[in-house]
Amino acid sequence: MIASISKDFEFSASHRLGGLPEGHQCARTHGHNYVVRVTIRGTVVEPGFVMDYGDLAPVKAWIDLTLDHQHLNEVIDVNPTAEHLAMFIAVRVGEIVLVPGRENINELSVSVSETPKTWATVVLP
Repeated sequence: MIASISKDFEFSASHRLGGLPEGHQCARTHGHNYVVRVTIRGTVVEPGFVMDYGDLAPVKAWIDLTLDHQHLNEVIDVNPTAEHLAMFIAVRVGEIVLVPGRENINELSVSVSETPKTWATVVLP
């Protein structure tokens, strides 16, 4: 059986986006209360999990240490849009999740929300 699991994480941070027209609201330094949704898709294995939610604890610890209450322009090397942030997070989550012994996992996606109505998603096979 193929299934997916998701877990949400939250953090607060500031950023400023470059390359925008003069006067654009996102060109100014501002902050968001971000939500990060990690979704893992794969084959269900004993005891009936795609992956134990508890195995995502290192993701929470990394988000808290690396992103929470930071200025994202100083954390990632590209314009800190939601799309770039999703990719940045997905790469790190992949290092945590896609390890030997978890060959049942065939897809990882990371979605980032800056506001309750907006989401950017990156999918890694």
